[in-house]
Amino acid sequence: MNRSFSLWLWTVAAFYAFFVFGFSDNLKGPVLPALLRDLQIDYTTGSSILLCLYIGFMAATLTTGPIADRLGKRAVLQIAALSLAAGVGGFSSFQAPLWLGLSMFVLGYGLGAVELGGSALIIELHPNDKGRYLSLVSVMHSIGSMAAPAFAGLLLSSGASWRTVYRWDLPLIGILLALTAFHLSPVTRTNPGRPLDLQHITQTAFTPRMVWFYTAIIAYVAAEIGLAAWLVEYLQTVRAQSIQSSNTALSLYFGLMMAGRFAGSFFLERLGYVRSILLAMLASGICLVFGLVGPALALSVVGFFFSIVFPAITAAASEDLTENANTVLGLLFTFAGLGGMVGPWLVGFAADHLGIAHAFWLNLVSILVTLLAAVFLLGLRSRISPEHAKHIE
Repeated sequence: MNRSFSLWLWTVAAFYAFFVFGFSDNLKGPVLPALLRDLQIDYTTGSSILLCLYIGFMAATLTTGPIADRLGKRAVLQIAALSLAAGVGGFSSFQAPLWLGLSMFVLGYGLGAVELGGSALIIELHPNDKGRYLSLVSVMHSIGSMAAPAFAGLLLSSGASWRTVYRWDLPLIGILLALTAFHLSPVTRTNPGRPLDLQHITQTAFTPRMVWFYTAIIAYVAAEIGLAAWLVEYLQTVRAQSIQSSNTALSLYFGLMMAGRFAGSFFLERLGYVRSILLAMLASGICLVFGLVGPALALSVVGFFFSIVFPAITAAASEDLTENANTVLGLLFTFAGLGGMVGPWLVGFAADHLGIAHAFWLNLVSILVTLLAAVFLLGLRSRISPEHAKHIE
């Protein structure tokens, strides 16, 4: 097979992997009520089971980076597919909360491996317009995220069990495993056969520039997930919206995020990664404030401006990475996972003490931290190699 065909095939594989990522990740919400009733477990136990997913995700982003550096991205995507299959198979079969939690951990490990392996693959295959392609794979994640609740709702309303809903994910995962079976030239190893040098990795991973990227991504994801997790509750409790209208607002939030990622793929490279982050977070902050003090519709519109931030951070952070690039990228995604855990928890904790109306403002704090990190990253642009500066700025 020639190189152009293998380039096309692996690009398709990366896009499809992110669709499976979004679909597999977002089945849990629709099936949770049925799971709690079926197993007769309380909310605390149910939330603890779901927490295992994020722990698995963070474990994957820490460990699959070195695997990608030594064995290649293909190996990581194969690990991802096998982990997803094992996690879904176990979760749809076990009864005991302990085993369900372990299955969620394995499922989360697969999701984290897709995040690392798929993103690293796109960066390798399309180095000159990585921002565009990272935005487009994020669109595929959004499509999967939107398809999962609709599909699960259709099955559940027809009388299917929550276990059957999850088992329908297995054929999709099987296709991903088949796609990664091809051993084609573009999928390379950064440091084949070289032992890990932890001191060198630490020096590469914790430069002032990378520390600001970690700050940006943890704060951004805290804002994105914190807003998404509590938007429905905020609208129902504070704005007295109905169940239908509040859930429609959340769907609109994700829909506008998908649209924004598609639109952003056309101008990210042209505008510059960090400048895009700066402008997007500024618009997001203004929109959030407007939605909190004015029309609630503006809260959904925040998703449009959030859309390009994650792919822009990923693209900008990867610009100067050469040795151990995937390991450092994995660490970046670990901080993203930490933001996904911390953001919703902080809003919930504050809501118990201050009320959801005041707690929801914490999302603005996260936006401002991301904005500050972007300002400092622009200030560090003189340390970036000239050939990369036009993209990063």
